Amino acid sequence: MLALEGIKILDLSGLVPGAFCTMILGDFGAEVIKVEMPTPSPLAGGGPSPKGEERRAEAAYFAYNRNKKSIGLNLRSDKGREIFYRLAQQADVIIEGYRPGVVKRLGVDYETISKLNPKIVYCSLSGYGQDGPYCNFSGHDINYISLAGVLGLMGPPGATPAVPMNLIADLAGASLYGVIGILMGLLARNKTDKGQYIDVAYMDGALSLLGEFTVAYFLAGLVAKRGETALHGAYPYYGVYETKDGKYVTIGCIEPHFWKSLCELFGREDYAPYHFSVTHTINKLQDKKWDEIRSFLEQAFLTKTRDEWFELLTEKDIPVGKVYTLDEVFSDPQVIHRQMVIEVEHPTLGKVRQLGIVPRLSDTPGKVRSLSPLLGEHTDEVLASLGYRKGEIDKLRKEGVVG
Repeated sequence: MLALEGIKILDLSGLVPGAFCTMILGDFGAEVIKVEMPTPSPLAGGGPSPKGEERRAEAAYFAYNRNKKSIGLNLRSDKGREIFYRLAQQADVIIEGYRPGVVKRLGVDYETISKLNPKIVYCSLSGYGQDGPYCNFSGHDINYISLAGVLGLMGPPGATPAVPMNLIADLAGASLYGVIGILMGLLARNKTDKGQYIDVAYMDGALSLLGEFTVAYFLAGLVAKRGETALHGAYPYYGVYETKDGKYVTIGCIEPHFWKSLCELFGREDYAPYHFSVTHTINKLQDKKWDEIRSFLEQAFLTKTRDEWFELLTEKDIPVGKVYTLDEVFSDPQVIHRQMVIEVEHPTLGKVRQLGIVPRLSDTPGKVRSLSPLLGEHTDEVLASLGYRKGEIDKLRKEGVVG
């Protein structure tokens, strides 16, 4: 048994944040049907499904679309909308990722669908949410995190903010909050027997992750500065150090006993009192002693290789990590043990490697039941399940309604 078995999701989201969201739900048993325009998208290989058998390998390795079916459906046509309405009447969840107003113009918005299916849980992912002065602005992760105050905290002091990939607004702020919202909507439906609308904004999600920093601001007006907080690497007990082989290790000695152990290891017990305190949680204290300690540690870590330091510090129970390149990650014994790389059998490609399933459930664990589809691969199957005959499907395809 899978945790979400029996839940049917229509995925209109199109791009990676929506694809990641529905991948998680699909991993745990939800039936996810990607509703896509019949014509291939130039972004295929991201959220949209690629089209054409020659792109089968590309689809198979794109984990975010695994455990899904794809139907090519032109929602701009009356017949296409009619098909969608029939699908929606059988669905539990709809997720979309357009700008506000687009689904209303297409006639597949929450107000329309909820009249056909009052139990529908309808989730919209958008940059700034469905209302407010920015709601119709275009944007991407970098824009959302800059307005949320996240980007301004990234990187060393005095330097241009460092761009942290699209992990914060796209995948944490939108994808994960989308999963949470949908699951809460389904739980609430169990009590009320009624669906609801879920408004997920990338910017909202990014801002919500700054809760730790907002405490000091709301309480005392303290404004965190880039590179100057305790968890920014501003202090030597929490940072990155180069090693003898030109690689890097991280240390995270936030707790006093870990820092004391590191100082004892280096024979510098006199450094132990210089450690984390509430007074420098937000803004860096101006004390040259910190510079002395950091300089000492920088020279000390150059005396052994990365892997030697990792072995030594883990033996001493000092928080340490190796800074890996991506190709090193998948050989790490912890990654292997946790099955964060899985192999899935493909009928023509053989074994396909993908990232594993998170989180791990003891009784109803997730499973990869199918690899990512090509665009429209399941159109006939889905339409047949709605009662369409082969001749009708062929006619719809010739008319450009389905693909």
